[in-house]
Amino acid sequence: MELLSMILGRRRVLVKENERVIALNKGQTIGVYGSGLHWLPNTRNSLEIARHDLNNPVFVSAYEKALFDKFPDVAEQSLAVFRTAAAEVAVIERDGAIFAVMLPNQKLIVWKDAGPWAEKRIDVSEKLTVDPALMRRIVQARKAEAVSVHLVNEGQVGLLFIDGVQSGMLSAGIHSFWNVGKAFQVKVIDLKWQTLDVAGQELLTRDRVTIRINISAEYRVVDPVKAVTVVKDFSDGLYRALQFVFRRTLGSLTLDQILERKVTINAEAAEKVREDMAAVGIEVSGIELKDVILPGEMREILNQVVAAEKQAEANVIRRREETNATRSLLNTAKVMAENPVMLRLKELEALETIAGKVGHLTIHNGTGGLMNDIINLRD
Repeated sequence: MELLSMILGRRRVLVKENERVIALNKGQTIGVYGSGLHWLPNTRNSLEIARHDLNNPVFVSAYEKALFDKFPDVAEQSLAVFRTAAAEVAVIERDGAIFAVMLPNQKLIVWKDAGPWAEKRIDVSEKLTVDPALMRRIVQARKAEAVSVHLVNEGQVGLLFIDGVQSGMLSAGIHSFWNVGKAFQVKVIDLKWQTLDVAGQELLTRDRVTIRINISAEYRVVDPVKAVTVVKDFSDGLYRALQFVFRRTLGSLTLDQILERKVTINAEAAEKVREDMAAVGIEVSGIELKDVILPGEMREILNQVVAAEKQAEANVIRRREETNATRSLLNTAKVMAENPVMLRLKELEALETIAGKVGHLTIHNGTGGLMNDIINLRD
């Protein structure tokens, strides 16, 4: 057989069903051959064979240009060429499944016999969003590098920036955009009520006492665009606003005034903070001066002052009670002095009380005088 091939100047080439062959003779492309047995020119072993496995349907060959230039009909019959324009995306399907996602200005060549093939073209000159159903198919096909995916949870809103320009607002859900050379950024803003604590802030009162305060505020974003574009960080802006307002307000008061007017200070400072933050799209509620913490020596002094005040109040009460008791005794004495009978009854009561507590009682002025007094009382 080899001898016959040499005599005839040909070579037998067997191509399997899952293969395609590009043949060259004397360095020049002579055609594309499908499955079967082929006798190809092989003068002086000048035949070259390039085999392609259809299990890898993408056509990549150094002979691509020569094949399309010399045998355009053969190339068109064997190969499918997909191209995208500058503002175009193409989704290539193979037998109903996504095979490739082509971004702008790309080319893909595949073997037609590896199909069937289908193509869906998408204009991205105006709209860059990806249909949610298509996005899920692209992710399942592991072609997610072609899209930019962003998640916005319930209770949040997303601000979309394209090439640094604010371009829209995204509601809760999954949003995806074609990666066509533009920079996508989604800033997710939480719209729920949140708490901000400003703890351990030191300040100097008007009477030069150093104190530390703890402040708490509740806030929420009502205008996401303002909150993101007017200030760099609205949460940090609220933090600094609380610091500044309370430092200025409390710094103009003495320690006694701060301790006495805590509720009033809250109202005055809170209104200023609300006005400042409303200008950047933030609603502030429930601002509270939670704690006023004094230095250790100042606490001891205040404790002594409070103890002295309480002791003074106790002394006043004690003196008042003593005065009332003395006044009562004086009134009783006056009544007895004016009424001898009552005085004698008191004496008998005292005698009865004493007799009940002792076993033996001696009366020095005699019982006669006592009995006479009792008889006189009855008379």
